[in-house]
Amino acid sequence: MADFFSKLKTGLSKSSGKLGGGIAGIFTKRKLDAASIEALEELLIEADLGAKTAAELVAGLSKGRFDKAISPEEVRGFLAEEIHKILSPFAIPLVPDISKKPAVILVVGVNGNGKTTTIGKLAAQLKGQGMSVMLAAADTFRAAAAEQLQSWGERAGIPVITGPAESDPASVAFRALEEAHAKQYDVLLIDTAGRLQNKANLMEELQKISKVLKKIDAGAPHHVILVLDATTGQNAISQLQAFKEMMNVTGLIVTKLDGTAKGGIVVALARQFALPIHFIGIGEGIDDLNAFQADDFANNIIGL
Repeated sequence: MADFFSKLKTGLSKSSGKLGGGIAGIFTKRKLDAASIEALEELLIEADLGAKTAAELVAGLSKGRFDKAISPEEVRGFLAEEIHKILSPFAIPLVPDISKKPAVILVVGVNGNGKTTTIGKLAAQLKGQGMSVMLAAADTFRAAAAEQLQSWGERAGIPVITGPAESDPASVAFRALEEAHAKQYDVLLIDTAGRLQNKANLMEELQKISKVLKKIDAGAPHHVILVLDATTGQNAISQLQAFKEMMNVTGLIVTKLDGTAKGGIVVALARQFALPIHFIGIGEGIDDLNAFQADDFANNIIGL
């Protein structure tokens, strides 16, 4: 656990450096006046918390404190507490219902967001919790996706169902569910394409996958998890909106938080969409996918 805290602190250092350092710069030996409030609001927007959330946070800070001396520590403490309040309802673990045999988890997201790598890490974690796991490489148009997934499968000792290059993704998903069902696997994780530039085709593809899965299990997929890249900042908002139009997204994983000062996007996503945030990614290693903890995240993003 201590190792996770140190990873989180290091991983969020770009975000905390921007926010924590910015707060220190604004409030050292300064009253909470109109100018400092405006500067703080701009800082929060630049960190991708979103304009509405930034306005609400500075309004809350101003209540009873306006025109009074305030320290950077007080500001950071207040913001960490308020961010924790925003995030807390959405820090929800992913708990597959393995009575389904298998629980089907469809993983979606734009290519480049770390989707395939995230699936590999998630599969290894679920196996580590004692579940039997199968992977399906239903992104058949990106040759590297199947190879990447097979590599993760080999590392974790998890079977991977693949299809020929450019074959029908739905047929791969169907065959994988048939096999996972017959062999009574606990969890089936399905990788999908993410070519958002051709949204109509992608929507049709994802909906077809969902439709064929229901031929075997009417409740499948049981989870539709969207993987978002924190380094894209506000683009993550438009990506989530686009995927929500295509599928019933049930939860989020936010990756690459160690490579950005835009960690505030997690707050904006929670505030706007009220979806569970299951995991955050803060590194490249197999163990660098961690269950989302609202209090730890809030403290570390502010630099406490």
